[in-house]
Amino acid sequence: MKKTLLDKTIRPINRFIHYDNSGGIALFLAVILALIWANSPWRDSYHHIWHTYFSIGFADNILSYSLHHWVNDGLMAMFFFVVGLELKREIIAGELSTIKKAVLPMAAAAGGMVFPALIYVFINQGEPTMSGWGIPMATDIVFALALMSLAGKKVPLTAKVFLVALATVDDLGAVLVIAFFYSSDLSFFSLFSGLGLLSILVGANLMGVRNTIFYAVIGIGGVWLAFLLSGVHATIAGVLVAFAIPARTRVNESLYSRSINYLLYKFDKQIPIRGPLMTPKQHRIIEKIKVISRDAQTPLQKIESALHPIVTFVVIPLFALSNAGVEVGENFFAELMNPVSIGVFFGLTLGKLVGVLSFVWVLVKAKVAQLPRGMNWMHIAGIAGLAGVGFTMSLFITALAFDSNELIDQSKYGILLASVVSGTVGVVLLKKA
Repeated sequence: MKKTLLDKTIRPINRFIHYDNSGGIALFLAVILALIWANSPWRDSYHHIWHTYFSIGFADNILSYSLHHWVNDGLMAMFFFVVGLELKREIIAGELSTIKKAVLPMAAAAGGMVFPALIYVFINQGEPTMSGWGIPMATDIVFALALMSLAGKKVPLTAKVFLVALATVDDLGAVLVIAFFYSSDLSFFSLFSGLGLLSILVGANLMGVRNTIFYAVIGIGGVWLAFLLSGVHATIAGVLVAFAIPARTRVNESLYSRSINYLLYKFDKQIPIRGPLMTPKQHRIIEKIKVISRDAQTPLQKIESALHPIVTFVVIPLFALSNAGVEVGENFFAELMNPVSIGVFFGLTLGKLVGVLSFVWVLVKAKVAQLPRGMNWMHIAGIAGLAGVGFTMSLFITALAFDSNELIDQSKYGILLASVVSGTVGVVLLKKA
């Protein structure tokens, strides 16, 4: 009875976790909760909790940051680590593995980064808010994919693949922007210490070390901590460590298949004993199957598979909850009339649409690339619209670009409104495609 009740409770949760768009739903709920909390009678508790300080360390070596800082610099390093794993996988055997596959999404991502930045710079020219030019460059892949599902089942699979490839390159662009333009006050000792530890991980990969605990200890306790203290944003460490994770198997597919079939044959040949227990030889065979199965998996895919639910259902929603809470008053639209909000809004809505479409159009007309199979220009326009949903990465860069709470809120206004408009435009265009 208890087992049946437990199964009935867990099964819907498992279904939700493995549902393609569940990450977008979790993120959406976190945003709504943040907005409700920040505009409720308990708004003071919202701001107070994220400014609560936590300290880690011993003796004189203490790291003391606010909860908000731990989320943005600590937990988000895990998000960027998974981004790095996904990027490496796409480069090795995915949509970025050949020039023919990669050229169109790379061009689309480039256009979707250049145009928004130019629009923001044009609107904020001569203003002290110019440092926010990186905010409208990003695309939120979780939200974008969830919104794409609203367009219906007639949207071809190639459109989803194209959006994922575009957003992956977009993420790499955002990481480079953060590394080169939003890092300051460098400590070269800490930076070179981090790079030295990173080289140890790369060397271990080349020598065939596959122990995930080794990479976790050196990566988190070494590389991430060194980058945190160096002035280069700590999330960059997540991407660099991801590229050091082994992506090779010890056992190839054909050998794995032959070995498993042979072991299963030996397992079936055993005469079972009475009761629920298996024979000692059957138990040893199962242990061998476990070892061979581990050797047939790449550490990269194993780690990515393990971390993906944590990042999707804990890290990103927690980041949204701590960053999306802005007070929306009666004068919300009047408060949008400032260079930051306008620059972010038009950068995401107009810049992404024009940038993605124009760069793809140039490559197709020049016969450098072709539209993916089953897609037409309306599909490209819809994807360009969805690319304007820059939520997670845009909020992240906002926290790096501005110190003033007023400017941060102005940027958040632009991001929220642009994400709603871009998402709506993208879904409508895809439905019409």
